[in-house]
Amino acid sequence: MKNVFLILVIAIATVFTACQSNTSEELNGTHKVLVKEVLEANAYTYLNVEENDTVQWIAVSKMEAKVGETYYFDEFMEMKYFESKDLGRVFESIYFIQELRKTLEKKPVASQGKMPAGHMSAEEHAGKPEITKNEIKVDPIEGGITIAELYSNREKYNGKKVIIRGKIVKVNFAIMNKNWFHIQDGTSAEGNFDLTITTMEEEIKINEIVTVEGTIILNKDFGYGYSYEVLLQEAVIK
Repeated sequence: MKNVFLILVIAIATVFTACQSNTSEELNGTHKVLVKEVLEANAYTYLNVEENDTVQWIAVSKMEAKVGETYYFDEFMEMKYFESKDLGRVFESIYFIQELRKTLEKKPVASQGKMPAGHMSAEEHAGKPEITKNEIKVDPIEGGITIAELYSNREKYNGKKVIIRGKIVKVNFAIMNKNWFHIQDGTSAEGNFDLTITTMEEEIKINEIVTVEGTIILNKDFGYGYSYEVLLQEAVIK
Protein backbone atom coordinates (compact mmCIF):
# COMPACT_ATOMS: atom_id res chain seq x y z
CA MET A 1 0.00 0.00 0.00
CA LYS A 2 2.89 2.34 0.86
CA ASN A 3 4.48 1.59 -2.49
CA VAL A 4 1.26 2.45 -4.33
CA PHE A 5 0.98 5.73 -2.42
CA LEU A 6 4.63 6.55 -3.16
CA ILE A 7 4.14 5.87 -6.88
CA LEU A 8 1.04 8.11 -6.88
CA VAL A 9 2.95 10.97 -5.22
CA ILE A 10 5.80 10.65 -7.72
CA ALA A 11 3.34 10.61 -10.61
CA ILE A 12 1.60 13.77 -9.38
CA ALA A 13 4.93 15.53 -8.85
CA THR A 14 6.06 14.53 -12.35
CA VAL A 15 2.89 15.90 -13.94
CA PHE A 16 3.20 19.16 -11.95
CA THR A 17 6.83 19.60 -12.98
CA ALA A 18 5.96 18.90 -16.59
CA CYS A 19 3.22 21.53 -16.49
CA GLN A 20 5.63 24.09 -15.09
CA SER A 21 8.18 23.22 -17.76
CA ASN A 22 5.64 23.45 -20.54
CA THR A 23 4.45 26.83 -19.26
CA SER A 24 8.01 28.14 -19.23
CA GLU A 25 8.65 26.84 -22.75
CA GLU A 26 5.39 28.35 -24.02
CA LEU A 27 6.28 31.79 -22.61
CA ASN A 28 9.71 31.63 -24.27
CA GLY A 29 11.01 34.73 -22.51
CA THR A 30 7.69 36.60 -22.56
CA HIS A 31 6.62 38.14 -19.26
CA LYS A 32 3.20 37.18 -17.86
CA VAL A 33 1.82 39.51 -15.19
CA LEU A 34 -1.31 39.81 -13.04
CA VAL A 35 -2.69 43.32 -12.40
CA LYS A 36 -3.04 44.25 -8.72
CA GLU A 37 -3.57 48.03 -9.00
CA VAL A 38 -4.31 50.55 -11.79
CA LEU A 39 -3.42 54.26 -11.82
CA GLU A 40 -4.55 56.47 -14.72
CA ALA A 41 -2.61 59.53 -15.89
CA ASN A 42 -2.81 61.81 -18.93
CA ALA A 43 -0.44 59.92 -21.21
CA TYR A 44 0.18 56.63 -19.38
CA THR A 45 -1.60 53.89 -17.50
CA TYR A 46 0.42 52.70 -14.49
CA LEU A 47 -0.04 49.10 -13.38
CA ASN A 48 1.14 47.42 -10.22
CA VAL A 49 1.63 43.81 -11.34
CA GLU A 50 2.76 40.47 -9.97
CA GLU A 51 5.00 38.03 -11.81
CA ASN A 52 6.29 34.85 -10.15
CA ASP A 53 5.62 36.26 -6.66
CA THR A 54 7.44 39.49 -7.53
CA VAL A 55 5.46 42.75 -7.45
CA GLN A 56 6.57 45.67 -9.61
CA TRP A 57 5.26 48.77 -11.42
CA ILE A 58 4.93 48.98 -15.19
CA ALA A 59 3.68 51.79 -17.44
CA VAL A 60 2.15 51.66 -20.90
CA SER A 61 0.53 54.08 -23.34
CA LYS A 62 -2.88 55.03 -21.94
CA MET A 63 -5.25 52.05 -22.08
CA GLU A 64 -8.15 50.44 -20.24
CA ALA A 65 -7.01 47.88 -17.68
CA LYS A 66 -8.63 46.27 -14.67
CA VAL A 67 -7.42 44.65 -11.47
CA GLY A 68 -7.29 40.87 -11.87
CA GLU A 69 -6.54 40.89 -15.59
CA THR A 70 -3.53 39.05 -17.01
CA TYR A 71 -1.20 40.61 -19.58
CA TYR A 72 1.90 39.66 -21.55
CA PHE A 73 4.84 41.75 -22.73
CA ASP A 74 8.34 41.40 -24.18
CA GLU A 75 10.18 44.67 -24.74
CA PHE A 76 10.59 47.10 -21.85
CA MET A 77 12.81 49.84 -20.46
CA GLU A 78 13.47 50.33 -16.75
CA MET A 79 13.51 53.82 -15.26
CA LYS A 80 14.94 54.43 -11.79
CA TYR A 81 13.36 57.03 -9.51
CA PHE A 82 10.94 58.13 -12.22
CA GLU A 83 8.75 61.08 -11.22
CA SER A 84 5.22 61.25 -12.57
CA LYS A 85 4.22 64.88 -12.12
CA ASP A 86 0.74 63.94 -13.23
CA LEU A 87 0.35 61.57 -10.27
CA GLY A 88 2.59 63.52 -7.92
CA ARG A 89 4.56 60.36 -7.25
CA VAL A 90 8.10 59.02 -7.61
CA PHE A 91 8.52 55.37 -8.59
CA GLU A 92 11.74 53.86 -7.26
CA SER A 93 11.70 51.48 -10.23
CA ILE A 94 9.24 51.27 -13.10
CA TYR A 95 9.24 49.45 -16.44
CA PHE A 96 7.90 51.20 -19.54
CA ILE A 97 6.37 48.57 -21.80
CA GLN A 98 6.55 48.70 -25.59
CA GLU A 99 3.50 46.48 -26.14
CA LEU A 100 1.16 45.14 -23.47
CA ARG A 101 -1.24 42.49 -24.76
CA LYS A 102 -3.88 40.12 -23.40
CA THR A 103 -2.65 37.08 -25.32
CA LEU A 104 0.66 35.26 -25.40
CA GLU A 105 0.75 35.46 -29.18
CA LYS A 106 2.70 38.42 -30.54
CA LYS A 107 1.35 40.65 -33.27
CA PRO A 108 2.37 39.77 -36.83
CA VAL A 109 5.51 41.50 -38.06
CA ALA A 110 3.46 43.49 -40.56
CA SER A 111 1.39 45.01 -37.72
CA GLN A 112 4.46 45.81 -35.67
CA GLY A 113 5.68 47.93 -38.54
CA LYS A 114 2.83 50.38 -38.07
CA MET A 115 3.41 53.47 -35.99
CA PRO A 116 1.13 54.11 -33.00
CA ALA A 117 -1.66 56.67 -33.12
CA GLY A 118 -0.31 60.15 -33.75
CA HIS A 119 2.33 59.09 -36.26
CA MET A 120 2.12 57.70 -39.78
CA SER A 121 4.36 54.93 -41.01
CA ALA A 122 7.03 55.41 -43.65
CA GLU A 123 4.71 53.74 -46.17
CA GLU A 124 1.96 56.26 -45.46
CA HIS A 125 4.00 59.36 -46.08
CA ALA A 126 7.37 60.44 -47.45
CA GLY A 127 9.50 61.42 -44.47
CA LYS A 128 8.56 63.12 -41.21
CA PRO A 129 5.60 65.51 -40.93
CA GLU A 130 6.48 69.00 -42.11
CA ILE A 131 7.10 71.51 -39.32
CA THR A 132 6.15 75.13 -39.95
CA LYS A 133 8.38 77.93 -38.74
CA ASN A 134 6.61 80.07 -36.15
CA GLU A 135 7.06 83.83 -35.94
CA ILE A 136 8.33 83.91 -32.38
CA LYS A 137 11.25 85.25 -30.39
CA VAL A 138 12.36 83.56 -27.19
CA ASP A 139 15.39 84.93 -25.38
CA PRO A 140 17.93 82.26 -24.34
CA ILE A 141 18.37 81.51 -20.66
CA GLU A 142 21.66 82.30 -18.94
CA GLY A 143 24.00 79.34 -19.38
CA GLY A 144 21.92 77.99 -22.24
CA ILE A 145 22.25 78.02 -26.02
CA THR A 146 19.97 78.86 -28.94
CA ILE A 147 18.75 76.49 -31.64
CA ALA A 148 20.90 78.37 -34.16
CA GLU A 149 24.01 77.89 -32.01
CA LEU A 150 23.24 74.19 -31.60
CA TYR A 151 22.91 73.54 -35.33
CA SER A 152 25.94 75.67 -36.15
CA ASN A 153 28.12 73.73 -33.69
CA ARG A 154 26.41 70.35 -33.61
CA GLU A 155 29.64 68.32 -33.44
CA LYS A 156 30.76 70.35 -30.43
CA TYR A 157 27.59 69.47 -28.52
CA ASN A 158 27.29 65.82 -29.61
CA GLY A 159 26.92 63.61 -26.53
CA LYS A 160 26.83 66.58 -24.18
CA LYS A 161 24.10 68.06 -22.00
CA VAL A 162 22.71 71.42 -23.07
CA ILE A 163 20.03 73.83 -21.86
CA ILE A 164 17.67 75.41 -24.39
CA ARG A 165 14.67 77.67 -23.95
CA GLY A 166 11.91 77.71 -26.53
CA LYS A 167 8.24 77.50 -27.39
CA ILE A 168 6.52 74.12 -27.76
CA VAL A 169 4.99 73.92 -31.25
CA LYS A 170 4.15 70.21 -31.55
CA VAL A 171 3.52 67.32 -29.10
CA ASN A 172 3.14 63.53 -29.42
CA PHE A 173 2.62 61.40 -26.31
CA ALA A 174 3.65 57.80 -25.65
CA ILE A 175 5.48 56.97 -28.87
CA MET A 176 8.10 54.21 -28.43
CA ASN A 177 7.92 54.63 -24.63
CA LYS A 178 8.67 58.36 -24.83
CA ASN A 179 6.88 61.67 -25.15
CA TRP A 180 7.99 63.83 -28.07
CA PHE A 181 7.79 67.56 -28.62
CA HIS A 182 9.26 70.25 -30.86
CA ILE A 183 10.50 73.65 -29.76
CA GLN A 184 11.45 76.80 -31.63
CA ASP A 185 13.08 79.97 -30.31
CA GLY A 186 13.01 82.16 -33.42
CA THR A 187 16.65 81.49 -34.36
CA SER A 188 17.85 79.33 -37.24
CA ALA A 189 21.02 78.09 -38.91
CA GLU A 190 21.34 76.59 -42.37
CA GLY A 191 17.55 76.39 -42.60
CA ASN A 192 17.22 74.53 -39.27
CA PHE A 193 14.83 76.28 -36.88
CA ASP A 194 13.10 73.41 -35.02
CA LEU A 195 14.46 70.99 -32.42
CA THR A 196 12.93 67.58 -31.69
CA ILE A 197 13.01 66.50 -28.04
CA THR A 198 12.26 63.19 -26.30
CA THR A 199 11.29 63.10 -22.64
CA MET A 200 9.42 61.20 -19.95
CA GLU A 201 7.83 64.44 -18.75
CA GLU A 202 4.02 64.48 -18.95
CA GLU A 203 3.15 68.14 -18.40
CA ILE A 204 3.81 69.30 -21.97
CA LYS A 205 1.51 71.84 -23.57
CA ILE A 206 1.54 73.42 -27.01
CA ASN A 207 2.48 77.14 -27.09
CA GLU A 208 4.10 76.91 -23.66
CA ILE A 209 7.54 78.49 -23.19
CA VAL A 210 9.83 75.96 -21.52
CA THR A 211 13.46 75.54 -20.51
CA VAL A 212 14.74 72.02 -21.11
CA GLU A 213 17.96 70.21 -20.34
CA GLY A 214 19.00 67.03 -22.10
CA THR A 215 21.69 65.24 -24.07
CA ILE A 216 22.36 65.98 -27.73
CA ILE A 217 22.68 63.01 -30.07
CA LEU A 218 23.41 63.21 -33.80
CA ASN A 219 22.11 61.12 -36.69
CA LYS A 220 19.62 59.10 -34.65
CA ASP A 221 17.52 56.68 -36.71
CA PHE A 222 14.44 55.11 -35.09
CA GLY A 223 13.28 53.39 -38.26
CA TYR A 224 9.77 53.83 -39.67
CA GLY A 225 11.13 56.73 -41.75
CA TYR A 226 12.03 58.72 -38.62
CA SER A 227 15.65 59.85 -38.47
CA TYR A 228 17.08 63.00 -36.92
CA GLU A 229 20.30 64.82 -37.65
CA VAL A 230 20.07 66.50 -34.25
CA LEU A 231 17.98 65.24 -31.32
CA LEU A 232 17.72 66.34 -27.70
CA GLN A 233 16.97 63.20 -25.69
CA GLU A 234 16.12 62.32 -22.08
CA ALA A 235 15.09 65.93 -21.52
CA VAL A 236 13.80 67.35 -18.25
CA ILE A 237 11.84 70.58 -17.94
CA LYS A 238 13.58 72.97 -15.57
